Amino acid sequence: MTEQQGSSQSIPFWRDVRILRIVAQVLFLAAIGFSIWWLVSNLRTNLAISGLNLEFRFLGETAGFPISEGIAYEPTRSNGYAFWVGIVNTLRIAGIGVVLATLIGTVVGISRLSSNWLVRRLAGLYVETIRNIPLLVQLFFWYFAVILTGLPLVAASLRLPGSIYLSRRGLYMPWPVATDSFPLWSWFLVGGLALGIAAYVIRRLQLRRADRPGLPILWGLGALITFACIGWLVVPGNPLHLDIPVLERFNFVGGLSLSASFLALLIALSTYTGAFIAEIVRAGIQAVSKGQTEAANALGLRKMRVLRLVILPQAMRVIIPPLGSQYLNLIKNSSLAILIGYYDLMNVGTTIFNQTGRAVEMILLIMASYLTMSLLTSGLTNLYNRRMKLVER
Repeated sequence: MTEQQGSSQSIPFWRDVRILRIVAQVLFLAAIGFSIWWLVSNLRTNLAISGLNLEFRFLGETAGFPISEGIAYEPTRSNGYAFWVGIVNTLRIAGIGVVLATLIGTVVGISRLSSNWLVRRLAGLYVETIRNIPLLVQLFFWYFAVILTGLPLVAASLRLPGSIYLSRRGLYMPWPVATDSFPLWSWFLVGGLALGIAAYVIRRLQLRRADRPGLPILWGLGALITFACIGWLVVPGNPLHLDIPVLERFNFVGGLSLSASFLALLIALSTYTGAFIAEIVRAGIQAVSKGQTEAANALGLRKMRVLRLVILPQAMRVIIPPLGSQYLNLIKNSSLAILIGYYDLMNVGTTIFNQTGRAVEMILLIMASYLTMSLLTSGLTNLYNRRMKLVER
């Protein structure tokens, strides 16, 4: 033991692996910092030569251009608020697109492994067709060929069940609107949310102690819905009023309206990303040993229960990492919205720097916005991945 300590102490620091690793990391960080400093200083020098300064005061100036979709906005609002409207529109299309793409990919991926020949072939045809056509071409197809050409005018809108109308201008559907009694009912929603979280945590701990599978989220949702229904019965009047769209002279009034550009972008992003997710789901399921399926069948479990309780929980460890990459691609691909007139982050940002001439500042803001959304998505995906990973004893 003494000889080993003496030999380790006799190693020169320039040959010690631990010290060399630290030095290498410090030099690498210093090189990155120097590169960033050089790029920023070079940018500021070139801007000064051109008579420009890197400043963001233009965000407080009046925007002066309309945005026909999104949260409440007027052209008299500032450029900064207009840019925020674009961010919200991007988050809306990305959030709904992620949910739809996941549902499409899961269903198609499972269908590709179906024992039914027709279902399996149709799922394969969908994947191979959608994956091999550029997203931009699909976006133009849905917008120009299907919506603007294939759908009728507003006066002859297609009426779907539930007072839903579809035309060249988009989709119109009923939407709940808050009434005067909604503030009082909102307290029941807050209480139901707290009760639902508590029910979810308690049920999850019970299932973990019993080492049994289950869906504790259903207990949480049940508690939330039950408490909300009690509040609906107790609070006088209806807290929510269903606003139904009505066709007037030129367009529909009331309800929720989704523009043609929003629909085209949503369909294109969902179907395109869903095709890639389908292959990820198929690969994840096939990565599970066949012995797991055979053991579950020997226990007499039905196919859906085998898939939900045995196959998918194990396949998720293979599915989640590439699934997060597809979510990031969907968020970044939403920037194609500028080509069909949807007022997303990219569209509003380019409009602002065309009017103000502050191209460098706006490009930096656009890049920072997409980077923030991507890092948040990646962080949530990695968090869920760590939760689903196999814990070794």
